[in-house]
Amino acid sequence: MRNDLPLTVIGNLVEDPELRFTPTGVPVARFTVAFTPRSFDRETNTWRDGEPTFLDCTAWRQLAENLAASLTKGARVVVAGRLRTDRWETPEGEKRSKMVLDVDDAGASMTFATVAITRTTRSTPPREAAPDDVWDTATPTRPTAPSEPAPGDRPVPGQEPPF
Repeated sequence: MRNDLPLTVIGNLVEDPELRFTPTGVPVARFTVAFTPRSFDRETNTWRDGEPTFLDCTAWRQLAENLAASLTKGARVVVAGRLRTDRWETPEGEKRSKMVLDVDDAGASMTFATVAITRTTRSTPPREAAPDDVWDTATPTRPTAPSEPAPGDRPVPGQEPPF
């Protein structure tokens, strides 16, 4: 059993998802979801907005490509994944951290919109788990295919979904 913290968030995209590719060609998308709590004020008979929360999200492989091709800034989304903490140190030696959602699934919210589903075909089988953080080496263009796949890019037998 994994000890990940599962989380589902409903909110709006702050910007278009940014799609990049690792040096071995694995797609990765980054985007931010904003959500604002609302409460009803009975004294004034109006709704009040609370402080907005912004959550950085990362999606990998086919999900990353589908998100980048389907969703744009302002879209209302439902995002499910595992919450984790990114930690780093600044050049001045200050320790920093932020919460990031590693997205397992996402879709457009249909509360205030309609969606047309277009099924995609998988060009390559899924790969092993994503590296810890390769965003710094990711590029916005897919690299040319190497003559021999890298060890982490080889398909893992038995990981193809049953559908």
